[in-house]
Amino acid sequence: MSSGTMLAGRLNVETKEFAVREVPIPEPGPGFVRVRVGAAGVCLSDVHLIQGLLRPQFLKGSEVTLGHEVAGTVDLAGPGVTSAQAGDRVVIQAGYEHNGATLTMGVDYDGGWAEYVVVPAGVLVPLGDDIPFDQASIIPDAVSTPWGAISSTADVRAGEAVGVWGIGGLGAHGVQLLRLIGAAPIIAVDPIPEARERALEFGADYALDPLAADFAEAMKAATAGKGLDVALDFAGVDAVRAQAVKCLGRRGRLVLVGLSGTPITISDSTGFSYARKQILGHYGSEAHHVPQLVNLARLGRLDFAKSVSGRLPLSEAARAVKALDAKEGNPVRLVLIP
Repeated sequence: MSSGTMLAGRLNVETKEFAVREVPIPEPGPGFVRVRVGAAGVCLSDVHLIQGLLRPQFLKGSEVTLGHEVAGTVDLAGPGVTSAQAGDRVVIQAGYEHNGATLTMGVDYDGGWAEYVVVPAGVLVPLGDDIPFDQASIIPDAVSTPWGAISSTADVRAGEAVGVWGIGGLGAHGVQLLRLIGAAPIIAVDPIPEARERALEFGADYALDPLAADFAEAMKAATAGKGLDVALDFAGVDAVRAQAVKCLGRRGRLVLVGLSGTPITISDSTGFSYARKQILGHYGSEAHHVPQLVNLARLGRLDFAKSVSGRLPLSEAARAVKALDAKEGNPVRLVLIP
């Protein structure tokens, strides 16, 4: 490959064409930093961007390099940057606030499915030497989104009964994080048998099939008849929301993490009000969540070794997208290595 260029996974949001090809290596301007990518996660929202189900709101032009889960090494600090220097191991926050708008990496500006990525210095989180890049890369989003939903939006307390719908990349970590903070019981719900097995491995107390004829009875038994304090929808599916609302106990709260884009219907609105149930929207995570999770991993409270289901070279990004979309091998997270 000629000097001055690098490989990048580029999406044209108008034509929905995705390809890994050579582009110029970006230069960091004032306040920005260039990071040599060590690993980048493949998320279902990347698949949805390629399919056109999600569209960037603030992208300038029609092309973007995908990838919002990224870890690597600082390569070059731009003018005026004193907080980072070449050689620092870092994980990158998945976005930042600019002029009142939340800009998302790999959506609204070029992301980390590339050999290098340029980001504002303020989004870098020091990683230390202990956590491998492949495990670190998935912390922003795959881990931080459920952590934000659990610790901030739902404000889950130890001893609360929590149901987790959808044990994919977000839900599997949701179970792990609920275990960490002492939720009990943790009830995983997924129609795929392998996903239910995984939920039990990650720390769920029960794993239920939402399509089973005795689902309602099983949920009632698991919560000793009280219903759930919290239901987390990581699937973004209408049927999940309808089922989850019915499983809530008095003052129970449903947190919508998965995005469906369709209207929410409450069939028994009187019963909903009588029991003082709540529905809460959730999106992404806040700036303090990624550093918290890095610290928890460093101290051995969290281990993401089981979370990386496969590592593929950046050149095979299109294959990784197809594998995730088809749920080949039922992955938690696939990771691209430049």
